[in-house]
Amino acid sequence: MSIYELVEEPIFPDPRLANDEGLLAYGGDLSVERVLLAYRSGIFPWYCEDSPDILWWSPGERTILFPDKFKLSKSLRQKIRRQTFEVRVDTAFEEVIVACGRVPRDGQDGTWITPEMMTAYIKLHHLGLAHSVESWRDGQLVGGLYGVSLGNAFFGESMFHLETDASKVAFYYLCQISKNFKFDFIDCQMKTSHLMSLGAEEVTRDEFLHMLHKSNQEKTKRGKWELIGNYEL
Repeated sequence: MSIYELVEEPIFPDPRLANDEGLLAYGGDLSVERVLLAYRSGIFPWYCEDSPDILWWSPGERTILFPDKFKLSKSLRQKIRRQTFEVRVDTAFEEVIVACGRVPRDGQDGTWITPEMMTAYIKLHHLGLAHSVESWRDGQLVGGLYGVSLGNAFFGESMFHLETDASKVAFYYLCQISKNFKFDFIDCQMKTSHLMSLGAEEVTRDEFLHMLHKSNQEKTKRGKWELIGNYEL
């Protein structure tokens, strides 16, 4: 299959035309309009170290997590009960994305979070569309995650931890927030052993696009998020 070169106009080919690795297109920019269209179409951007262009992906197998299927281990449950970490939402988005750019994600070499990517997602955060869930200890940010909220879904981008389980705790709270919002799913994009251990599962591209179409019909929960609700174990 051909890899499509994007034009200046923010449009994408059908995500079903991606190659066997999930690569659909290259080029374009990271404008708010283009990035949001990508997510609504089942596509996400990703840089590779050996390519100067933005690469746009729609894998044949998509990793997602249903918020009520998060796997809570005994040790993680204890840390949450003991309040080992203070969890905050949308208080340090830029710090989280910078930290994610410095710490490679599980199963990946290097980092794909370039300064251009940081700028794009910080813009989305200022528009109330990108969010961070953060784990703090003794006033220091020690773990967290960020992603984009559109329709009735959350599109996870990256997570990091400087202390054991700090990112897992943030992920647990993301699931609780998602349940309160009645989100359909959390998009985890690509399969890793870490995500699968937390309850993620794979669906086909067609299944994902069907769920995404349904999610896109719902109004986006825009603005700063807060930890509101009963998250007791």
